[in-house]
Amino acid sequence: MKWGSKMSEKTQLTTRDYLLSIQHLFAMFGATVLVPLLTGLNPSLALFSAGVGTLIFHCCTKFKVPVFLGSSFAFLAALSAIIRPEGAVVAENIPLAQGGIIFAGLIYLLFALIAFLIGADKIKRVFPPVVTGPVIVVIGINLASTAIGDATGGLSLADGLTSEIALNLGIALFTLFVVILCSIFAHGFFKLVPILIGIAAGYVLCIILGAVGVFHMDYSAITSAAWINIPFVTKDMNGVSFMSLPKFELGAILSIAPIACVTFMEHIGDVTTNGTVVGKDFLKDPGLHRTLMGDGLATLFAGFVGGPANTTYSENTGVLATTKNYNPRLLRVTAIFAIILGLFGKVGAILQTIPGPVKGGVEVMLFGMIAAVGIRSLAESDLDFTHSRNLTIVGLILVFGLGFAQLGGLNVHAGSITLNISGLFIAVVIGVLMNIILPQAADTVKN
Repeated sequence: MKWGSKMSEKTQLTTRDYLLSIQHLFAMFGATVLVPLLTGLNPSLALFSAGVGTLIFHCCTKFKVPVFLGSSFAFLAALSAIIRPEGAVVAENIPLAQGGIIFAGLIYLLFALIAFLIGADKIKRVFPPVVTGPVIVVIGINLASTAIGDATGGLSLADGLTSEIALNLGIALFTLFVVILCSIFAHGFFKLVPILIGIAAGYVLCIILGAVGVFHMDYSAITSAAWINIPFVTKDMNGVSFMSLPKFELGAILSIAPIACVTFMEHIGDVTTNGTVVGKDFLKDPGLHRTLMGDGLATLFAGFVGGPANTTYSENTGVLATTKNYNPRLLRVTAIFAIILGLFGKVGAILQTIPGPVKGGVEVMLFGMIAAVGIRSLAESDLDFTHSRNLTIVGLILVFGLGFAQLGGLNVHAGSITLNISGLFIAVVIGVLMNIILPQAADTVKN
């Protein structure tokens, strides 16, 4: 069998197929572990829950869809606000984030039920690109300050550009430059993993600078980490347990769960793209309701054990398109590899020693890309922005989403309970309501 040939589900896997599964592992690795590194969740647990979630997804979709599920970037801002309210990780808040992730999974299951009952087209009318596009832009722009903060090493710019800040920014820009080079000019395997290569290059640079005494590297997380992660026992350098039980708080739920309304549309796009690459319509067979159910149950599992919310990964679809090998079993082997890596505590500890400026350089690229994806969604939908209806919906989503996010959300007091409603939640509600209320035949603005 040739390397790029198609395989049937019944064909026995070869050594080359296992190597291809490892390539899928590299494709998802950088993004999957970056989400917990940025939010404070346990990176080993993110790998573990991504692997288990992928296996759950394949069971729900009759083992037909060659998809890998990894950590979703859409939840970054909401998770960071709960787990790292002042910048440092508060391990006690992670169970609250888990409760929100669980409800996000339940929303997925609700969409799956609706898709089964009425079909996907009617659901998509409630969340058209004029709503989801600007909401994605809000997610990306709200993360911009986090990227710059990490790029400077968490140091204040109030006193100007100090030598330490300049060094941190230099490391961040070097990492960013490597990511850009790989994204634009690399070919083959290297083009599939620009984030991973950028992090590796930045990490090596920091090791060299640390060896000559210019930059401080802290390896204590590696030496103190357990070799094997034991559920509910072993902890990472931030005191975050490998698996914890969720807690439910209304404020955290309302901050996290509504994001599923946005990732739902992302899910449809990813599954459609995956089907286009493979040459099948997965929205019909096994059906959108099954793919949504798989995503929802995977996110539910992640919420119950303490991992980030899962989503379908376009990175692995890129591997499919490059290799022309569409066997879903390869993705399940990749899932098993991810589970095994997640059980080794030293792997997660190495990831946690990645310096802030290195993460900041990658974040600049990633968070900017999130906002750009929202803009691309608007552009590809061919919306007419001379139409006052479209301008109104997009404008309100941007102002309410960004404005309330800058103010830390909207606090609602009910007796002794204070409920914080995030700017993103307000943006989603405003967008959906305006899309329903405003008439489609509203007058256009004449130039």
